Amino acid sequence: MSDKDDARSVVESAIGGFSSNDSGTNENTSTRWQSFRDSFKRPEKEKPQEYNDQLDDIEKANIGASKSPLLRDLKNRHLQMIAIGGSVGTGLLIGSGSSLRTGGPAALLIAWGLVGTMVFCTIHALGELCVAFPISGAFSSYATRFVDPSWGFAVGWNYALMWLIVLPLELVAAAMSIQYWDNSINPVAWVVIFYIFIFVINLFGVKGYGEAEFFLAIIKIIAIVGFIILGVVLVCGGGPTHHFIGGKNFHNPGAFANGFKGVCTVFVTASYSLAGSEMVGLAAAETANPKKTLPKAIKQVFWRIFLFYILSLMFIGLIVPYDSDELLGSSSSGSASPFVIAIKIGGIEALPSIFNAVILISVLSVGNSAVYGCSRTIQSLGAQGLGPEILNYVDRRGRPLAGLACSGVFGLLCFLSAYENEGEVFNWLLSVSGLATIFSWFSIGLCHLRFRAALRYQGRSTDELSFTSITGIWGSLYSMVFLIVVLGVQFWVALFPIGSNGQANVKSFFQNYLGVFVILLFYVCHKIYSRNWRLYIKLDKIDLDTGRRENDTDLMNYEIDGDTNEEEVPMYLRIWRTLV
Repeated sequence: MSDKDDARSVVESAIGGFSSNDSGTNENTSTRWQSFRDSFKRPEKEKPQEYNDQLDDIEKANIGASKSPLLRDLKNRHLQMIAIGGSVGTGLLIGSGSSLRTGGPAALLIAWGLVGTMVFCTIHALGELCVAFPISGAFSSYATRFVDPSWGFAVGWNYALMWLIVLPLELVAAAMSIQYWDNSINPVAWVVIFYIFIFVINLFGVKGYGEAEFFLAIIKIIAIVGFIILGVVLVCGGGPTHHFIGGKNFHNPGAFANGFKGVCTVFVTASYSLAGSEMVGLAAAETANPKKTLPKAIKQVFWRIFLFYILSLMFIGLIVPYDSDELLGSSSSGSASPFVIAIKIGGIEALPSIFNAVILISVLSVGNSAVYGCSRTIQSLGAQGLGPEILNYVDRRGRPLAGLACSGVFGLLCFLSAYENEGEVFNWLLSVSGLATIFSWFSIGLCHLRFRAALRYQGRSTDELSFTSITGIWGSLYSMVFLIVVLGVQFWVALFPIGSNGQANVKSFFQNYLGVFVILLFYVCHKIYSRNWRLYIKLDKIDLDTGRRENDTDLMNYEIDGDTNEEEVPMYLRIWRTLV
């Protein structure tokens, strides 16, 4: 074989055999099959030289997370839509109905408004970390780097476990949404279809996930904006019934349903509904230029919270009375959605079915995000040495196959929908990681504080960062304190739920608070296994360089600022730039 043929063979092997072959149809078919088969193999790359016996567990974890073979195929438009529509799902479209019944219309605005401020601070802190360190696993990797490997293990596995359980839940919810139109078909049949649909999307790699979320998010955005416009019309009496609603429901039956405890209960639901906001951080490792695209995506959080949550929930509270009998329906059914109920009250015939289709799309979107979030978190845990090495298996097309396999196996729990007591089973499954999002958000704030403290202690400044949180360390402190309050409130309403008449409800407590004991179990077990008894990494030992894609401070500042002097920019333009 000639040197030229040898070189050709090496190139074809490196790219998975995607070269063309003009010698005939059979050879083309063979090449395509070989290409498809080889795409599931590991990339032909040597193990990084940094891995050696002289490195400690933290150094190995940092290198493993930063050397991820995930492909950087997400584009700006993908990231923008993931940021805008990523957390719009069943929590808002369906779960807000039970919150309205429990707390009343004023409780919706108070709870979602305050939780929204916390999420705004948390996502900005996450954005600062992700732009500086666009590594796999995002906040679970940051917990290992800035706090301690045991905390990274606990947060990472708890977060992955949450998505493992959410996937079958969303598949069942999607099947239940179909029953709005036709309940003659067994829900299991629809579960199979949706299961295959979601995993086919994820087998196309990160580009498949990005494209799917792009179009699904557009549909959700159009639906929410359309509902807000419709809400204005209905409240002002412009619907088919010409019935002026105004603020009547805030007076009768009232603004609050169950007083202070009702508001506290809605706080917990609001926190759950915004889960997925952190997904934009996981996508940083698979973004071509996170320094430019991530800040834009992070700044969309303000508009998402204000437009999608505050405005839409305000009109829900104005149109739908909290004592409506329809709100007592099954929480997994589209017919119990306050959005569908509001449209029915307006007297519009066709729109309820259309909006139920939007709910179905949102449920599938959450299921798609569950597979993505779980697989990337599991891959990162394997890369950091916080799980079996096989979990770090990423093929030549950047698919974390081991993580996808874990999601696929747990996704089979969706067939429990054929079991008569599936609701009870799913409630207990969800209780295992029901507080995972709160712990993840708390960890993001903690990592941000530790990162800033390490910068200062090591004589470095935020001038080397291309993006900084608009709320700074005070925003992270606020979000951490707020989340501690939410955990305290959750303890109270879980132990003494509404309607318990002051009697402790042990079943309700464990179904809503079991997640605290689970993450503590993860943390303690890793401490015992690793025999690492330190509580935190010292500031002078925190690695501030591994995983940085760009360390040239002058170049970064030039690309961001250009030739424009910020002081010469009008104030209104500076405010606008911080929000978009």
